[in-house]
Amino acid sequence: MSLDLDQRRGWPAELRVLLDRHPRELWPAQRAADVQFWLQIHDHFRHDCIALETLAGDYHERRKSARELAVIAAPRLRTLVSNLHGHHQVEDYHYFPAFRAAESRLTAGFDVLESDHGELQKNVTAALTAMRELRAAVEQPATTSGGDSAALAGRQYVAAVSTLCRRLIRHLSDEEDLVIPLLLERGDY
Repeated sequence: MSLDLDQRRGWPAELRVLLDRHPRELWPAQRAADVQFWLQIHDHFRHDCIALETLAGDYHERRKSARELAVIAAPRLRTLVSNLHGHHQVEDYHYFPAFRAAESRLTAGFDVLESDHGELQKNVTAALTAMRELRAAVEQPATTSGGDSAALAGRQYVAAVSTLCRRLIRHLSDEEDLVIPLLLERGDY
């Protein structure tokens, strides 16, 4: 089983030891504040991705122009990126070290998740770069080839944000499969 972010479809058996005791379908009944908080944060990231992908779909289906895409998506993308950056820093410097110390059997999983953060940062950079290029293209005067460059920049942005969100959503799910059972088993961190 590959642990690469693009190939991963869940965790191997040795990393599912706590998930097997605390399966996902039982989580909604949990009242633990730390569990609910973690899931709410991740749901916000999912919501942000849905909003960005909806805008991308509207552009692709010509319900939004390249200019509208740039204006509406830019602040949403920046908000996602800012929140994601802070979230990953807290995980990398506080939670993951504490989780590794609490449950050494899951160390390899937390190492993979931390590595995902670096991979996701590349996708963030690509999406931000594509957004800058889109904004620059839509600002070109109409008398130049601005329309063609805006269309190309729009397609590049749509591809970049799609990749970011697809990979982020996979990461969030895998992270929850390690973290939530650990929180349920061991309590606050």
